[in-house]
Amino acid sequence: MAVIGAGMGGLAVAARLATKGHAVTVYEQAAGPGGKNAGFHRDGFRFDLGPSTLTLPAVYRDLFLKTGRSLEESVDLMEVEPAFAYHFTDGTTVTVPGAGVGACAAAMQDALGGDAAHEWRALLKRAGDIWALTRKDILGRSLNGYRDLLPLARSASSLRTVAPWQTMRQLGTATLQDPRARMILDRYATYTGSDPRRCPAALVTIPFVEQTFGVWHIGGGLHVLAEALHTRCEQRGVEFRFGCRVDRITTNAEGVTGVDTATGHEAADLVVADADVRTVYSQMLDDPRAASPLRRLSRLDPSFSGFVVLLALRGTTAGIRHHNVWFPDDYDAEFDALFSKDPRPVPDPTIYACVPDDPLMRPEGHESWFILINAPTQQPPALDWAVEAQSYADHILDVLAARGVDVRDRLLWREVRTPVHLQDGTGSPGGSIYGLSSNGRTSTALRPSNRSPVPGLFLVGGSAHPGGGLPLVGMSAEIVADEIGRA
Repeated sequence: MAVIGAGMGGLAVAARLATKGHAVTVYEQAAGPGGKNAGFHRDGFRFDLGPSTLTLPAVYRDLFLKTGRSLEESVDLMEVEPAFAYHFTDGTTVTVPGAGVGACAAAMQDALGGDAAHEWRALLKRAGDIWALTRKDILGRSLNGYRDLLPLARSASSLRTVAPWQTMRQLGTATLQDPRARMILDRYATYTGSDPRRCPAALVTIPFVEQTFGVWHIGGGLHVLAEALHTRCEQRGVEFRFGCRVDRITTNAEGVTGVDTATGHEAADLVVADADVRTVYSQMLDDPRAASPLRRLSRLDPSFSGFVVLLALRGTTAGIRHHNVWFPDDYDAEFDALFSKDPRPVPDPTIYACVPDDPLMRPEGHESWFILINAPTQQPPALDWAVEAQSYADHILDVLAARGVDVRDRLLWREVRTPVHLQDGTGSPGGSIYGLSSNGRTSTALRPSNRSPVPGLFLVGGSAHPGGGLPLVGMSAEIVADEIGRA
């Protein structure tokens, strides 16, 4: 069996399948494991380059337990408390606890006043109902189109709860009076690289999961989870070929026959692709059965990309939290720029900074800052990041200073990562973080199925069902392993 890609999806499915007795070989173009969940270290400072938040750890607890030692025996899992500090241009700060819907609602009330607590509770109650309806029947199994969503439509009550016709923005407008509370809700659309004005209201399950099951960190950084999973795979007998790119998935009338790499052809009757589905169907396959999914993909927007600045800072920042968000005056202008036909860096962006109080990630008395700015993908007309990267990084630090946090005089050094780095390093078209956005009310049904129309070819990872982010990628691996077990 061949697995293409050693990202989190590829690693998770390899571990599960090897535990079930399959002989698994993983082909990865990079020099090591992790894919987008990579790390960077220099001079005693360590940074995550991909995910900086782990939610729903039960997905990885299940994975590690079923493939060997428990998750807690494999990594240092620690709950983040408080979880987020949201800063607004009017001077308001909302500091949200790590878990507990009631505690989070109380924090909203304390900061925003009005009826914020009651409204947030009502929102999360709706989110919990949606989660109960979708966790098993939608997120927990393979979907092959609209027909698989029919169980929700058979119950008028279920259909009203999920409300596939409603966007996240419409839900926020109907439920939350304070525009600052609506901005916090809108931000959860960005967890899937999406526009809150276009993505389904069902994405309200993201804050529900976060505030019900907690926000988690792994000692040394989230990329340590990829390293631990790579070790687990090796313990289960998985073979890895790093620095080995798969150029072609070969097929015949019966299905897949193997993969072609720079070193030759490797026979395989089962192939799991942990690569962007657009790349799989448009570049890796020369098979007429790829035509139908390609047509469906053409109706979906790619997720946006990210502009990353890594800061090594001397000293400490008063009031800084593990996760920090500084909102702009005009949030909609950011989404207009990201999904424009003329993409451009956002001039007044939301600034997110992860600043872990983790001694494994910074020298004593110093801070490691991971700053992420939502950025458009590298689609024509492409941005010349080689020219713009450093000046845009300067601009971001200037904006942060204008919003009340000036770290420029404490800077030891910085590293910049653009959408080009993400595209070249992971093969994600345009450097899209999540592969495909959730823009559009039918995006869930259109997202590529884990079982492809080519017999023996399966899809795992953030661009396939059920979507991007560590929890959903882990779920996709479980779905694929179960599908192969039934094949």
